[in-house]
Amino acid sequence: MKFEKDWQKAKNILCIRLDSIGDVLMTTPAVRALKESLPGRRITLLTSRSGAGIAPLIPEVDETIPYDAPWMKATRPRVTSDEEFKMINRLYWSGFDAAVIFTVFSQNPQPAAFLAYMAEIPLLLGYSRENPYQLLTNWVPEVDDFGQPDMRHEVRRQLDLVATIGCHPKDEHLSLEVPLRAVSRVLQMLADMGLNLNRPWAIMHPGATAPSRCYPPQHFAAAAEQLASDYDIQIVFSGVRTESEIVEEIRTSMQVNSFSVAGALNIKEFSALVSLAPLLISNNTGPAHIAAATGTPVVDLYALTNPQHTPWMVPSRVLYHDVSCKFCYKSVCPMGHHDCLRLVSPGTVVQAALELLNEANLMKRQEARTLSLT
Repeated sequence: MKFEKDWQKAKNILCIRLDSIGDVLMTTPAVRALKESLPGRRITLLTSRSGAGIAPLIPEVDETIPYDAPWMKATRPRVTSDEEFKMINRLYWSGFDAAVIFTVFSQNPQPAAFLAYMAEIPLLLGYSRENPYQLLTNWVPEVDDFGQPDMRHEVRRQLDLVATIGCHPKDEHLSLEVPLRAVSRVLQMLADMGLNLNRPWAIMHPGATAPSRCYPPQHFAAAAEQLASDYDIQIVFSGVRTESEIVEEIRTSMQVNSFSVAGALNIKEFSALVSLAPLLISNNTGPAHIAAATGTPVVDLYALTNPQHTPWMVPSRVLYHDVSCKFCYKSVCPMGHHDCLRLVSPGTVVQAALELLNEANLMKRQEARTLSLT
């Protein structure tokens, strides 16, 4: 691989991941590979303002630079390029030895590569479908199979990228450290709400940034009601502030008691909540990857918009209904029927939840037995 010896000496590396929380978390094993490959190596993460929220909990990241790039879908339109020139200047004076551009299969890395090129970062690594010429010193061609998407898991895709410069992590799990202070605050909040931590409980997260990835609210309500009434499982609903209304609609339609922390937690506290929970039931969105990073079993209601973002290295059930229009990569269902999620029955969700809770209890019993024998 070109310049591999120079990469082995690079101590100040910029990791560019301009997506949201889940994407940043799925990049952490690759970031760890970079960090571990050279003692004293410093990692700076350039990411969206959304992605920057989780960065303080990633131990491999030394500094975070928030940046909403104009070539990313979620960025609000702006009328000047002042922010881009300011960012180029900031990156230039940071004296980076190298930059790694992390993208999903469908993204073009060349705008980010050009930003780093203008900042005169000498080593640039990334995937690219088209020949980037001087924009990347280390070009890894995309894996195109007659126009079909790269089927590798997103985590594996990024691990394969940094492997081309000789970087391999000792541990391929996602990386996230939950502050003890946040854990204490959440435990107190749950106690104040009346949740009994000695009884089974689960988080339900009905929101997602893309409508195409949202399980129907009435299905969430039916599954939650059955878990609570038939199996005595306490349900805690979660969500950001803008999802509070849909959470309350779901809770109001239920005939049993439930709890809600929607809009009440910051990202540290939400990560603490997930780390404490016996189970998360969620759409395919950031919380599912927080669960994977904290080792919390997850029922992932997985809209078939793409195949690469299932929970990584954690007990899980990935639920979907197979459809001919799968892997559309759309934020809104292009067919209008939403069948890949709508046709997953609440009973299927309940069964998956019970299986994971039973498996977790069995594992705890086995661990307790092992400890008693040592």
